[in-house]
Amino acid sequence: MAGSKEIRNKIKSVQSTRKITKAMEMVAASKMKKAQDRMRASRPYTERVFDIMMHISAAATEYRHPFLVPREAVKRVGAIVVTTDKGLCGGLNTNALRLVLNKHKDWKAKGIEVDYVAVGSKGLGFLQRMGGNVVASVTQIGDRPHMERLVGPVKALLDLYVDGRVDEVWVFFTTFINTMRQEPRGGRVVPVPQQYRSLSGSGELRKGQTQSGSWDYIYEPSAQELLDGMMRRYIESVVYQMVAENMASEQSARMVAMKAASDNAGKIINELQLIYNKTRQAAITKELAEIVGGAAAV
Repeated sequence: MAGSKEIRNKIKSVQSTRKITKAMEMVAASKMKKAQDRMRASRPYTERVFDIMMHISAAATEYRHPFLVPREAVKRVGAIVVTTDKGLCGGLNTNALRLVLNKHKDWKAKGIEVDYVAVGSKGLGFLQRMGGNVVASVTQIGDRPHMERLVGPVKALLDLYVDGRVDEVWVFFTTFINTMRQEPRGGRVVPVPQQYRSLSGSGELRKGQTQSGSWDYIYEPSAQELLDGMMRRYIESVVYQMVAENMASEQSARMVAMKAASDNAGKIINELQLIYNKTRQAAITKELAEIVGGAAAV
């Protein structure tokens, strides 16, 4: 059994660790509210952009945007992988990257090549270890997404699609359900699907509101230029929304993980304190026994 001094050192070490985890829990809790508000505020915008884009594409019958036309044969795909820059957030990144790995194996089994765009240091490191072809990346985003930093990597992948070097574009991220639950998801964003999956807890599919006769447009300067701009804005808004979802999930997962770590540290301290008391009592009893034995010998 360890001595009293070693046990006291262990207790001090665990107490120092608990102070750190408690501080990180409080920081994550303060950031979580802002991240959730930002994420929830951007959800209606993304859904509305999808509706407007589907209206314009349905009305512009003389022009069909490349982002709306599925390719006959899919030989190469592009994937945007959204993860965090920091760790200590439970299994958030692990679950999302496991989804990426499973889909990567499916693509390879079908003979499909993959180009990756990494958003976040954890995903970039994973893709490099996996041997994936990373064509662009962005890291150290901070506590809130910045569109000007996300546009470059996303545009690089969209240009590959327009040039015909990529046949589909996918995105993998973690969506926020509630504080205790975050769900990894992946799906195709280009060609644009005819249905939009809600990012709320239900995850229901909703079609774009394209009822005939409900919207009438006069295009200036032309339907093609307008639709080209709307398509790119929609893809950019989708990626922005995914990053906002991932950040809200990150802060929630980190707060929960740090709270669990603080609770576990408290349990360990109690157990070590009990062992310390037993060790101290045993040492006192031994000393008393030695004194009594010595007195009896005299």
